[in-house]
Amino acid sequence: MASSPARGFSMLEMMTVVALVIVLASITFISLQPALKAARVDSAYNAVLMTMRNYRSRAITERRRYIVAFAAPGTITVSFWEVGVPVAPAPVVVQALTLPNDVQFMVQAGMPSTPVTVPDGFGVGGTAIDFGQGLGVGSLNYVMFMPDGSAQDTSNPGGSGNINNGVLYLGRTGDITSMRALTVFGSTGRIRGWRLIKPAGGPQWMQQ
Repeated sequence: MASSPARGFSMLEMMTVVALVIVLASITFISLQPALKAARVDSAYNAVLMTMRNYRSRAITERRRYIVAFAAPGTITVSFWEVGVPVAPAPVVVQALTLPNDVQFMVQAGMPSTPVTVPDGFGVGGTAIDFGQGLGVGSLNYVMFMPDGSAQDTSNPGGSGNINNGVLYLGRTGDITSMRALTVFGSTGRIRGWRLIKPAGGPQWMQQ
């Protein structure tokens, strides 16, 4: 009884299969890049939003003052500031965060730039970290959450300061649709999130 010869894959066939796998993997990797970049922006935005909301909540429940400060390109520092009369002790840092390397506090050309088109009417879209709206002291880089939930500045070391409204922008360089924003209403400490969309009429902010 004759046996049939065993047949395997030739070297050419194996190389062809490997080449196809590599090509398909490359196509998949490239196609996933926009989604991965968007996910990093969303992750950074959520981290900033939750940090601000968390320390506003802690200021209320703990009856304390928490200062949330922002520094370009992407650093957040949270400090606890004890009340002292007439002079308060120096703030104590309790947390520090850094955004992903490709996400930063920034503004970009083409963003809405009039009081009626920017988030909650704060500023004109030209400054990435723009708190202290209406105080006449320039753009502050922080908010201080108070035991009553409000957001203020640090002008009075022994107690309350001025109501501190403002806006914060973040996104990826060269990608205007990646832009996100957060606004703070000083009187209540309410924090709102925004996303820049690009319909046919041009870029506009939409509340998230």
